[in-house]
Amino acid sequence: MADQLGTRRGARHAVVIGGSIAGLLAARVLAEHAERVTVVERDRFPEGPEPRAGVPQARHTHVLLEGGQLALEQLLPGVVDELDEQGAPRLGMPRDMVQWQGGRWFRRTASTAYLYTGARPRLEHLVRRRVLADPRITAVENTDAVGLLGDAARVRGVLVRERGAGGGSRPLEADLVVDASGRGSQAPQWLAAIGAEPAHEETIDTGLAYATRVYRDGSDGGLADCLGLYVIPNARQPYGGGALPIEGGRFLVTLSGLRGDEPPTDGDAFTEYAKRLPHPILHDWLTRAHPESTVRSFRRTANVRRRYDRPGRRPAGFLATGDALCTFSPIYGQGMAVAALGAVALRDALADPRRTPTTLRVQRALCRASRQAWDISAGSDRTMPGAVGNATASRPLDRPAAWYLDRVQARYTGDPVVGRAFRSVLMLTSPLSALFAPRVARAVLLRPVPPTPAEPPLRPEGEEGGTG
Repeated sequence: MADQLGTRRGARHAVVIGGSIAGLLAARVLAEHAERVTVVERDRFPEGPEPRAGVPQARHTHVLLEGGQLALEQLLPGVVDELDEQGAPRLGMPRDMVQWQGGRWFRRTASTAYLYTGARPRLEHLVRRRVLADPRITAVENTDAVGLLGDAARVRGVLVRERGAGGGSRPLEADLVVDASGRGSQAPQWLAAIGAEPAHEETIDTGLAYATRVYRDGSDGGLADCLGLYVIPNARQPYGGGALPIEGGRFLVTLSGLRGDEPPTDGDAFTEYAKRLPHPILHDWLTRAHPESTVRSFRRTANVRRRYDRPGRRPAGFLATGDALCTFSPIYGQGMAVAALGAVALRDALADPRRTPTTLRVQRALCRASRQAWDISAGSDRTMPGAVGNATASRPLDRPAAWYLDRVQARYTGDPVVGRAFRSVLMLTSPLSALFAPRVARAVLLRPVPPTPAEPPLRPEGEEGGTG
């Protein structure tokens, strides 16, 4: 393990705070470099694919983007096949989805990207079972991390306290501590308590709130001839909604709105709220569908990026990953994919034979892994009405890029060339530079906005009754 970071030359113990997907995958990587890894988890892990109390958004809609699938396969080969075997729905985009954005319905042309829409607890269970089967990795459950050991020069472990035991904290010494405790991370306070400098935080908060309910389809024909439906909000139309399939032939239906007009948790009012969407297709489906759960809401949706990649008086031996490093508005479905991409970045930084994996160098690699997702989420959210935070202002240099991206978004709903490129960026499989490739740029700059369906396309193109 490196002298400064503590991950080479005989490092003994690494601690990961948080048994989330990000924390478990980080533990998987660290097990190749440390003699033992301890995952400190505040809750008790469920036996099966059930929601954890510490993941309040677990019952809401989640998607696993293609970039996340590829990263997971690198870390846990075969896990995507397991998702298939356990019935997680796989949707091809744009063919399998009736989708609206920016005043246009998407053409349902041949799919160029795929995502999984199964319930998050199932994926988390698969990851947890794989990771904790490693004898080098131990989970300490029902235990809170309450502080850091060490000083401003170096972290030497964590203070932990068993929940509900009524006793005090105890030290858990370690050569490396990784904070994967989520968007509610207490690391800024912990760092200040040992004389170190917390990371600068960038925030953009639109006031997005969403609510979710489980349904079974109540119509004979299903959700038209498609697997899902999604209405994406924007600055001119701030309401969002979707019905995406999960295991067992059910759907998760999520509705979203902004501060002051949040979706309700009463069942009848939830259905009524769907009338705010720009087309009645989802509301009409809800009136026929059979609810199988109560309505649950979630409101902590700000984009927050902690700039541990910037120089500061911070200790060696401490890293942040997952939502503890960078958290996004959930409307973009990036969190699980970025958790996996971060673990791949951690693996590559620790194994790089050309460079000593210092704390700052590895932390910068983790930050780079989340940068594209941040640019997508923050770039969209800073234009939303009522957005607040210290990162809402745009720079003069952003204006030409915003002009170009507006043209991209106007065309990607109907132009297959632009659509393929933009989907690859959104799926985190291609860099943003893919949008400026010559073939794409010609379509964006020289072609008119292509026509798109005037009404929801209920069948894929090329099939009888489809939009041609």
